[in-house]
Amino acid sequence: MSTPGSTQATARSHVHSLFAIVGFLVCVEIASGILQGYYTPIFSDIADHLDIADADVNWFEASQLIVSAIVIAPLARLGDIVGHKKILLLSTAVTALGSWVLALAPSFGVFLVGAALQGAYVVWLPIEVAIIYRRTADTGRQNLLTRRGAAVLVGALELAVIIGAVTSGALVTATSMTVLLMLPAIVVTIVFFVIWFGIESVPGTSSGRLDLGGLAMLTLCLGLVMGGLIAIRLQGAGSLLAWGLVVLGVAALVPFTRYELRHDEPLVDIRLMRAPGQWPVQLTAFLFGMSVLGAQIPLSTFARTDPEVAGYGLGASAGFVSTLIGVYVIFLAIGAFTLPLTTRLLGPRLALVASAVLVAVGYGMWLLFHDQTWQALLNMAVAGLGSGALVAALPATAAAAAPGDRTSFATGMTNATKTVGGAIASAIFAIALSATGSLDDPTEGHAPLAGYMTVWAVCAVAALLAAASLLMLPRHVAEEPEVPVVV
Repeated sequence: MSTPGSTQATARSHVHSLFAIVGFLVCVEIASGILQGYYTPIFSDIADHLDIADADVNWFEASQLIVSAIVIAPLARLGDIVGHKKILLLSTAVTALGSWVLALAPSFGVFLVGAALQGAYVVWLPIEVAIIYRRTADTGRQNLLTRRGAAVLVGALELAVIIGAVTSGALVTATSMTVLLMLPAIVVTIVFFVIWFGIESVPGTSSGRLDLGGLAMLTLCLGLVMGGLIAIRLQGAGSLLAWGLVVLGVAALVPFTRYELRHDEPLVDIRLMRAPGQWPVQLTAFLFGMSVLGAQIPLSTFARTDPEVAGYGLGASAGFVSTLIGVYVIFLAIGAFTLPLTTRLLGPRLALVASAVLVAVGYGMWLLFHDQTWQALLNMAVAGLGSGALVAALPATAAAAAPGDRTSFATGMTNATKTVGGAIASAIFAIALSATGSLDDPTEGHAPLAGYMTVWAVCAVAALLAAASLLMLPRHVAEEPEVPVVV
């Protein structure tokens, strides 16, 4: 029979070892942030290096979105079956391979393959949250510690985005493109060994095997939808082929859902996804992806537009756009780091709702205030605060609402739905700005201001809908009694 003293000692031991694990996982998120920030400032230089048009750079983003949307569900499921560390190692190895391919690619086609392979990093954060959630099972405050751990990871991620962007921008003229592109590959390779030696290997908590039939059907659904969305970006809203692909992809979800409901070990647990504690979180991730993934290119092109020519825009230099991104990312980090404080003040559910409202307010402010640089900075700061908290909180909340053998799946699906939301929003925004190639090269012409208004309005409305859905989240999912643990 355990005594209160022995229980506290056990909890202390778990928490102390958790600190060490989070420290190693921070290294992984630093690598993730570098990957997400490193390439953006030098895309034009990469285009020159590969002798391609700047507009073709969009294919890199498209290839990563497709791969990320397809691989995250099976990798997350495998994490529950074979163990989280093994999948973290596998995805890191694939990401490292893709990064080395990018560095050594002799042509555009090979570079595109590298960019696609690099998309495997999308599963890192969900797997890490699942590791923390499992590691805190016996502490008495599992949800609280998971939220705190996720906040630290996301904060490290966002700070690393800035480090990556600043580093590549500073070195682009000081060394060759090959050497420049080797640096993130080296970082990811080092992180592979950090995971190997620093993270404990624990067997999977779920029985069964990977649902290959479900994987094939999901790949078909996502491939058709994503292919259609890319076709819309390339051919415009009037393309019958593009819309036909989208309709076929959506229609394919019906037999996929029926198949998964009949399967004993489904790839996508439909019953879990529609549970009261899951669907508000997954719907929020989808809606949140519209702004956090879909709105960045339009914001950049708006800032670069010369108001003397178009009648709107900030006339900003590339340096100011980097500053704008930097401010946004800094406030993302602040939102993530302060999540435990806002959770303590408002409670877990209301903290999520408030974060979504901040995103809505930030993008809603663009509708009224978009003429001055300080207004742009303020708008992105407000949106960044809410976005950072959501990035940290959504995987942790999904894990709290999932059975112990499905935590990796639940956290992974938040990234999957976010990616799909971003891809759909990207297509919608391309249509809104289709008066010109402003998504590819703002010097070729300018979309009407109404197009940018549509972008901001969609982001704001999507965030408000996310806040409304989070109000439907059961209180018991995110909240738990505090158990005193001396740390």
